Amino acid sequence: MISPEQTEPGGADKMSYVDKSLLPGEQVTFRTHLHKIMFSWPIVLAALGVIGFFANRAVGGIVLLIAFCSWAVVYVRYVSSEFAVTNKRVIIKVGIIQRRTLEMLLSKVEAISVDQGIGGRIFGYGTIIVVGTGGTKEPFQQIANPLEFRRAVQAATV
Repeated sequence: MISPEQTEPGGADKMSYVDKSLLPGEQVTFRTHLHKIMFSWPIVLAALGVIGFFANRAVGGIVLLIAFCSWAVVYVRYVSSEFAVTNKRVIIKVGIIQRRTLEMLLSKVEAISVDQGIGGRIFGYGTIIVVGTGGTKEPFQQIANPLEFRRAVQAATV
């Protein structure tokens, strides 16, 4: 069962890449997305821009513009990334203009490793590395709930 926290950021009204890629009889068992921690730098920049705006309007305005642009880039990255485990495959899609996808049969997954620093452990994000047969390693950074993602892959392969 997919909980509301595990639904994709774009909402249920549009058909996602994962939903379009499902094979006959294939069902999604787990979904996650990028973690919202990725918005922290644009927020810090915006705060600095507001503070700077009171000191020097031109500099503050430029910093606010940079903050908005960086927020827009992060937002597009956030809504265009999908991570799912089905009863047959691991499906990952990142990006719009430069799209990177991974669709690996569960039988071809040798390992899913999780790297989490102290911030990742506190806030619940990390890097997952999908290792497939033949030694291919695919890292994906700033994933929300990386341990649950790994657990879902392990549960699906048994």
